[in-house]
Amino acid sequence: MKPLFQLLFAIAIVLVFNSCDDTLDTDAGTTGIAFSKDTLTFDTVFTTIGSATARVMVYNRRSQPLIIENLYLAGGNNSPFRVNVDGSTNKDHRFGPITLRARDSMYIFVEVKINPLQSDAPILIRDSILFTTDDGSTKMVLEAFGQDMEVLRSLRIRKDTLLNAKLPYLIYGDLVVDTAATLKLAPGTRLFFHNNSNLLVYGNLKAEGTRAEPVSIRGDRMDKIGFTTPVPYNLVAGQWGGVYLLNPTGNHVLRNVNINSGYVGIYYVNRDKQNKPHLEISDCRIHNFLFYNLVAVNGDMTVSNSAITNSGGYTVYLNGGRHTFYHCTIANYFNNPTQSVARDNAPAFMMMTLARSYPMVTRVYNSIIAGSAQNELSLASRFDSLYKADIAFSYIKRTKALDLPQFRQVRWSALRDTVFKGTVQNLEKELTYNFMPDSVSPARGIADPEMAKRFPFDLNGRNRLADGAPDAGAYEWGN
Repeated sequence: MKPLFQLLFAIAIVLVFNSCDDTLDTDAGTTGIAFSKDTLTFDTVFTTIGSATARVMVYNRRSQPLIIENLYLAGGNNSPFRVNVDGSTNKDHRFGPITLRARDSMYIFVEVKINPLQSDAPILIRDSILFTTDDGSTKMVLEAFGQDMEVLRSLRIRKDTLLNAKLPYLIYGDLVVDTAATLKLAPGTRLFFHNNSNLLVYGNLKAEGTRAEPVSIRGDRMDKIGFTTPVPYNLVAGQWGGVYLLNPTGNHVLRNVNINSGYVGIYYVNRDKQNKPHLEISDCRIHNFLFYNLVAVNGDMTVSNSAITNSGGYTVYLNGGRHTFYHCTIANYFNNPTQSVARDNAPAFMMMTLARSYPMVTRVYNSIIAGSAQNELSLASRFDSLYKADIAFSYIKRTKALDLPQFRQVRWSALRDTVFKGTVQNLEKELTYNFMPDSVSPARGIADPEMAKRFPFDLNGRNRLADGAPDAGAYEWGN
């Protein structure tokens, strides 16, 4: 697998780091001094690790010079915060006098590094930068939530192991599960992977969260990218590696798991010609990956009540094995504006049979396959009509319907269909995509009610049987 990892992570992405904007919040008032942020708030900071550098602007709004006689950190050397004033540092965090010319401005850069807190829950840490000017005094508030965590560095798990929800896990290098071991993730477990770090499972993975306490697998960047419109790194694809299920006899379970914003979501591939693994995915969200969300090759798999959304390439790729999808939303409206990366021409849902593949059977029921491309489902088989599949009671986006016996009770797309409530990310308001059916969605009411009885509650916990006409996909429509 080493060449594959090298290929996946050979892409270098140059990012601009920042965690606050320069929009003026504070009126100059009578003192003439104003800040771009009167309260500079950091996102959650892991203890001992430290934050990215935040930037704030100090303005002189007067038509004459402003003398800042003293500028200092209230907590002094005991503060977890560190300040840099226009490129200058001071061991006591005291600066001045500083002359700020009329209508001029200067930068203050702030970092925070918090010592271990001996607490399972995040704790609010506060301090202030105090300013004494030639005509008054004011302050800028600094605050951050500190979170203790457990660091795992290039750990190889050699026996059955349970990770719990007590503290988040910060993972450097690869977390490897050996062939004889099963890794269990308890409800509420949080795994934060550093850049290019992966979960490599040569044994078994049992990640079993609940709706109230899902398992979370994501990157470790808690800050934001961008200057004028900061965006949380957690909304930007490519922040970490992926989950690789590589055991030819593996038996994996993912229930109520949220996985997002890496290179590959779940890479479930079997090279063994004599064995087949099995994977169960239920009530999961697999979202926003630079390459693929779910790759399944020569393995059996059941996916239910799950949303698999947004990828630079295939969102779901199937090749060899038996795969069944119930009440799934498979949609690709991928866009990574902060990296100027758009999706390629690959469809959201790809079924491919190759000569070296295991026999393949695909079943899709009560589901949605949609996205921003013209054709979001593709079947690559030498003899399409002989391909073993049953795809029914679902909505599929294609410019031309597939006239094949494998498709029945399918609502093929029309030109102006509005399928979901929100398929464009609003970066200014940090709103993520909304894959709940729109009120006029053609996916509403088309699911098979009998099959829906097996999955009476949607991914948000809404009763999809309440109106007697369940919707296709992982989400039931609601106000």
